[in-house]
Amino acid sequence: MSDETTGNGTEDQTPENDGQQFDRLPATAEDRVVAGRPTREEVVEWWEQRYEVPPETWDGHTFWEKGNGKIWAFAADVPTPSPVEGLGLRILRARQEHWKPSTNAVQRFCGEATKNVVVLEGDEADRFVRGEDQELDRWDGDWGYLVAAHEFEGEREPIGVGLYLHGELRSTVPKGRQEDLS
Repeated sequence: MSDETTGNGTEDQTPENDGQQFDRLPATAEDRVVAGRPTREEVVEWWEQRYEVPPETWDGHTFWEKGNGKIWAFAADVPTPSPVEGLGLRILRARQEHWKPSTNAVQRFCGEATKNVVVLEGDEADRFVRGEDQELDRWDGDWGYLVAAHEFEGEREPIGVGLYLHGELRSTVPKGRQEDLS
């Protein structure tokens, strides 16, 4: 049994996730004290394996959990736990079967991604950012959450997260961020 307290003074109980505060992710599984909490190592490895985002992309960032599996990256350090409302950028939803990257994280950190990136052409990109789902039979990569990208002035830029299933690309662009590019 752990000697840590749960915050209520009760000894010898495993600490639980407190969804009202930011808690730093443990560096490795050996450092984990809250059951089910992802580790920094697991998060970095997931981004690398799923999208081939270089691990050094995350250098200088601390990782935090608030809520049940909402993972945030912060380009600084503060004491843990931290009872603030926001801390950095939400990058990932974990603690479920399929982890889901956030739109902000994909736009900010997936410029160098080389795996599970679907490059959308003009009308496809327009439909995607309007929040429309579309048939996309030409994709022959993995199913699941993809980085949707588009070429702007000769440069490939990530524009959001799409869910690819059964030949269909579903846009997950949040309603408040959907745009009409025409």
